[in-house]
Amino acid sequence: MRVILASGSPRRTQLLSQVGMKHEVVISRIEEKVTSKIPQEVVKELSRQKAEDVFGRIDGDVLVIGADTVVSADGRILGKPADEEEAFDMLRHIAGRAHSVFTGVTLCIRTDGRDEIRTFAEETKVFVDHMTDEEIYHYIQSGEPMDKAGAYGIQGKFAAFVNGIEGDYNNVVGLPVGRICRELRERNRRKES
Repeated sequence: MRVILASGSPRRTQLLSQVGMKHEVVISRIEEKVTSKIPQEVVKELSRQKAEDVFGRIDGDVLVIGADTVVSADGRILGKPADEEEAFDMLRHIAGRAHSVFTGVTLCIRTDGRDEIRTFAEETKVFVDHMTDEEIYHYIQSGEPMDKAGAYGIQGKFAAFVNGIEGDYNNVVGLPVGRICRELRERNRRKES
């Protein structure tokens, strides 16, 4: 079965490759629309929109994986910063405290002409050390925060400020590959029984 990642994220591609999932990348072309303010629902909505857009353009047996990640602190959703000022605001908001990272995943599966769609959200708590304004500015100057939800990448320079996590590390990077593999294994067991 063809496996397609509906995301241009190099981190998501790397995570799928890490678990041995050979795949292609086809980027969604939809304009994302959000109807919820609840982080888990937002990422599920967006992952589904991306996956269904790509799924609708592909013929034959296929698995399309759509994903979206947000950071949430005090009910405030932190997506990708628009500029350095917004990155600073986000980083100051999460410094010295815990926040949650939510990744929504949608699996669109077609086998033998039958379509199936599964959507879920995974949460990981991240604990961040206190950061001075100077440390925040220095981190922003690295350029790392600008294309990441919450204005940081746990797998990069920001690791120096991470005090700990509760949950799946890969979820914070951008794709809970362990959960995806579990979902696919469970689906195969159900089909076999």
